[in-house]
Amino acid sequence: MILEVATLNIKKGLSKQFEIDFCSAEKYISSIDGYISHTLKKCIETPDKYLLLVKWETIEDHTKGFRESEVYLKWKKLLHHYYEPFPIVEHYETLIDDIK
Repeated sequence: MILEVATLNIKKGLSKQFEIDFCSAEKYISSIDGYISHTLKKCIETPDKYLLLVKWETIEDHTKGFRESEVYLKWKKLLHHYYEPFPIVEHYETLIDDIK
């Protein structure tokens, strides 16, 4: 499993509309083969900052399967105009999992 981590800084005053549009965009990312799940978290200290965490089976499921798909263009149209600056997206693999 690969964890995609994206810090999303939303243009001031647009957070509520971003949240509405994100709810519409969820269907696009979740339709991709290799998608497992996602979580969107809102920063308490910085109200226009979010953390998007997406679990993928492989990194290619994200970088090729999603980003090279037709549904990515719909995702991009709905969400990309909210970001300032454009998010840095990184991928992580688990080394230690402390599940109790």
